[in-house]
Formats: sequence, structure tokens, C-alpha cells
Amino acid sequence: MNKLTFLGATGQVTGSCYLLESNNKRILIDCGIFQGGKAADKQNRSRFTFKPSDIDAVVLSHAHLDHSGRLPQLYKDGFRGDLFLTEGSFHLLDLLLKDAALLQLRDTEWENKRRQRSGKKLLEPLYTLEDVEALLQLRKPTAYREPTEIVPGLSVTFHDAGHILGSAIVELKSNKGPQQKTLVFSGDLGNRHSPLLYDPDQLTKADILLLESTYGDRDHKPLDTTLDELREILIAAQENGGNVIIPSFAVGRTQDLIYWLGKLYREGALPQQQVFLDSPMAIEASKIYDDHSHLFNDDDPEFKHIAKRKDGWQTWLPNLVYSESTEDSMAINRIAGGSIVIAGSGMCTGGRIRHHLKYNLWRRDAHVVFVGFQAQGTLGRTLVEGQKDLKILGSKIHVQATIHTLGGLSAHADQSQLLRWASAFKDPKPRLYLIHGELNASHSLRTCFHRSGWDASLPEVGQTIEF
Repeated sequence: MNKLTFLGATGQVTGSCYLLESNNKRILIDCGIFQGGKAADKQNRSRFTFKPSDIDAVVLSHAHLDHSGRLPQLYKDGFRGDLFLTEGSFHLLDLLLKDAALLQLRDTEWENKRRQRSGKKLLEPLYTLEDVEALLQLRKPTAYREPTEIVPGLSVTFHDAGHILGSAIVELKSNKGPQQKTLVFSGDLGNRHSPLLYDPDQLTKADILLLESTYGDRDHKPLDTTLDELREILIAAQENGGNVIIPSFAVGRTQDLIYWLGKLYREGALPQQQVFLDSPMAIEASKIYDDHSHLFNDDDPEFKHIAKRKDGWQTWLPNLVYSESTEDSMAINRIAGGSIVIAGSGMCTGGRIRHHLKYNLWRRDAHVVFVGFQAQGTLGRTLVEGQKDLKILGSKIHVQATIHTLGGLSAHADQSQLLRWASAFKDPKPRLYLIHGELNASHSLRTCFHRSGWDASLPEVGQTIEF
């Protein structure tokens, strides 16, 4: 008998984590951080509900922190098994976890100064750079579509999810016992209109299917409509004399953005003279993308050829300026208008984007463009929902900038794409569990499945199923 326990990303988008018990072995699928304010911080600081030293292996769907961000914490608490991931995720995980450790240290130092003044107990960072380095030694890179035994009697096959570089649909097969059982975890399924990556691989058989539902309650705008809207925003900002501020995830969304801005530049339709990429991590991630351009789709042969070069992104978009140092970043804030600034974090929970928002949100001529999902409890969600009075980095800000949301540039599949992907599973249909979505999105997607005669469950945190 196999058992699966839901430990995160149920009833919410972040904190991906699932415990599979099969053939007396314990496998963890993902181990991500929770994102979205104080409640998320509390979840991240809570102890694991299992003994990390008892975990035999971890299978990672992709490198984004909401799927990987607690892995060093897992190591710190005793995990010493193998970490299976795709070749594309191998270097991205190194980049993201080291950056997360440095942010942990900085944020903990700031919080402890506040706690010390008020006589409260001091905190320790969730993990250190040394924990990250040790965890990374456990990585076992695996190519797409190659079955790999992870423990006796259990194999994993990664399939291309088309979400970010190296993202995977996880297929786990139990080979012992009278009947083979298959669990499929969609991971984060990519938007079929990705400019760089292939569409998600299609699977057809499973006993258990875990399906993400981030955009389970809506469809994205058509890509052409979204790109037209982006053009209009850029023109309006240039005519108004203001800046365009784009909060963006360092891995995936930033590279897509640079691609589309490069297309506009080559069409003579990019009015801004400078595009600042103000994120050392995004700059490094772009270099990793360069090194793996063989994984790009063939939709744009010219770009794929250029991407192989070390300066590929700046060749594609010649007015792209890398802003690496703190001084470079601060200098951008002296520019009152006429520039595009791309910075992280994508949900505005930290990073350099908060400084750019502080210096631009109060300007009537500024435009802020959200190109990714904003989780509950984040500053990005607050801005998207229209709140006008905020406090950012100690300053009270009255929002006068124009706020835009371009859902069509999302790296996630929308409702129709999720339904279409799942419909390929043959009868008998797998037991379906909707995860990675806020409750309204998951409920909406479940209703759609019910209409087609396919039951879908919404698991709760801590729930265990047997199969």
C-alpha cells in the first residue's frame, strides 16, 4: 500500500511539499517555502511534521523557491538522502538557494535589531550558506524522459513542464507488489504561449494525479492582445514622461520579458531608451539560460542562435543595461522618467523592487506592470487590489501611479489549458487532487471537472490518502 500526505500548497499557491511512503521508503516531492506575509513566515519557521533524517530521497519539480526553498532547512534538520532534479534545475537551484540564504541572514539581522530593542527572543536564520552548500552536494541531475530508480522499487521520470528552464512534470512509478502504481504531479504547468520553452509534455496514464490550479478560475488574455496592451503602456509612459516599473521573478519571467521587449525593439516599437535589469540574480539566471539554450523551442531561430552567445540577451535587446551593484541600483532612482526597470522580487515581498516602488508609486506619470501571480498577503497583491496608502521601507506612500496586470505573460497554464492537459488521461481516469491554488481558483477548476464527469478533490494540509 502506498500513502501520500499533503504538507503544503493546499488551499494556497506556495509551500509545495508532499510525502510519499512506498515500499517502506519515504520520498519527499518538493520542499518549498511559503510566501505571503507574517503567516507564511510562521509556517516556514514551524518544525517539519516528519523526521527529516527518515526521508530517503527528495524529488524536485523545479527550482523556484516555493518548491525548493526549505531544502537547506531539511538538510539542517537531518536529511542526507539523494536529491533528484532535472539538468536544467541543477544550476538554477544553486543560484536561488544561495541568494535565499543571504536574504535569510540579512532579514534575520534586521528583525533581531527590532526584537532586541523590545526585549523579545532573538531569531536564527532558517538556514545558512553552509547548509545550502551541503545540500547541493546531494543533487542527482536527470535528463527529461529517462526513468531513474531513486530507491529500490520506485522510479522517477521527469517530463518537460514548460514553466521555467528545467521545470518538470514528475512521474513516480512503484514497481513492487502485484500491481504497478503511478503518481503524476503536474508541477507548475507552463503557459502554452511561452516564447522560449516547449509546451508541457502530455501524459496519459496515472493512478493518482496532483494538478496545480494557480489560474484555475480564469483564462489568460490572448497573447496578441497582451502584447498590444504592453505596447500601449510603454507608449503612454513615454508620452507622460514617467518610468515603467516591472516586478518580475528572476527566473523565467524576466527572461520572457527581455525576449518580448527585444521583439518590440527590433520592430521599432520600443520607445524607452534604456531597459534596466536591476537584479544580480536575474542577470545570473539569464546566463544559465544562455548555457541551456538547447532546451529552448524552435519558434524563433534567430533568437535561439543569438541566445548561444555569452552576451546573447544584450545582443537581442541592445538597450538592456545590467545593474549589478547597489550603487547602480540607487542611481536608477535618480531617473524621473523614460526608462523601464525590471527588478525582483516578483511579488514585491523584498529585493530592489521595493526601492523602485518607493520612488515611483507616488508619481502620477509612472506605470507599474505586474506580469505574474501575486499571492495573498504580498505587497504585489495589495497593489493589484487597488490599495492607495501604503508603507514601504519606512515611508508612507500614496499611490498615484497607474497599476497594470498582464496575465497573458504568465508562466502558468490557465483554466482552459489545465483542463485540456488533464483531458488526455485515459480511462480509467486517475484520482484527481487539485493543489497549488487559492481556494476560489481550486473550487472553480473542480466545478469544471465535475461538469465533465470527473471528480476532483481539494485536499487539506496534513491529509493522507492511500492507493
